[in-house]
Amino acid sequence: MRIGLTYDLRSDYLKQGYSEEETAEFDAEVTIDAIEKTLNELRYPTERIGNIKLLVNSIATGKRWDLVFNITEGMYGIGREAQVPALLDAYKIPYVFSDPLVMALTLHKGHTKRVIRDYGIPTADFAVIETIEDVKKVNLPYPLFVKPVAEGTGKGIDAKSKVMLPFQLFEACENLLNKYNQPVLVETYLPGREFTVGIVGTGSKARVVGVMEIVVTAKAPEAVYSYTTKENWHGVVEYSLATGRDLEACSKVALSAWRVLGCRDGGRIDLKMDSNCVPNFIEVNPLAGINPDHSDLPMLARKNGIPYKQLIRMIMNSAMSRVKINANLNLVKSYATVR
Repeated sequence: MRIGLTYDLRSDYLKQGYSEEETAEFDAEVTIDAIEKTLNELRYPTERIGNIKLLVNSIATGKRWDLVFNITEGMYGIGREAQVPALLDAYKIPYVFSDPLVMALTLHKGHTKRVIRDYGIPTADFAVIETIEDVKKVNLPYPLFVKPVAEGTGKGIDAKSKVMLPFQLFEACENLLNKYNQPVLVETYLPGREFTVGIVGTGSKARVVGVMEIVVTAKAPEAVYSYTTKENWHGVVEYSLATGRDLEACSKVALSAWRVLGCRDGGRIDLKMDSNCVPNFIEVNPLAGINPDHSDLPMLARKNGIPYKQLIRMIMNSAMSRVKINANLNLVKSYATVR
């Protein structure tokens, strides 16, 4: 079995002139090295492919893989995380992590929250701002929290994201609309504690590998879990495992959201408590960072006694189980056609 590796290497894009913030979601060489080394230790031969353009070139020359370990984030468009999975689907090449529908849906925080809300999972009331005129239609109690609808790694979040007055809402939305050229999500501010939940598996087999509380300390330059804070978290952010009722409540909400959205193999759900200490869905990351040292998913798994190698094995076992099931279904369909 040969495993292809698809990814966006941050240094490649920096060399092309993209900024630190534009490339914030992309991976460092050390992350690719760690994934490949671990897969090799698990007896999976690997081949580095790279980003979507390199994948297109490889497929055009006739290359194929038994499975692709896909962590590409994509550069352009609100469906950018869906591009590589869609391409692999077109060529019937199986891959790790979620499918194009999930990737496209979950990158849009507003659409995701609509699905979550419809299933009765707690999430803050919200509005999606398409144009600056939409700000006048917002009918939510202050304070509010404002962020781009389709960014990750805290991009677009800073000290001005929490707004107390209508003129601040107008200014924040105008700034984000102009800077990111995409809609803005406005939510009722959740005042409680913040958690991230690591999940491995698919459907009924999905399980929580750890719940971690995120505490932005007074040492941080901003009192929110912003892009700047995430990029420079050492010494200013504290991470601790949740236990007891917090663990139980967060796990229940996160697993419900994971299964409702159809996420696969591994990722994270971010939650924040409301004034009644009820965990509310913030967003899902079906393509969570997987650097062994500082990415949240490996970090919380490690704190819960699951080393990096075991985490990758669990993710691969989930993917391999799906691939095996699909292969068996195809055999049944072929037999039925012959009959």
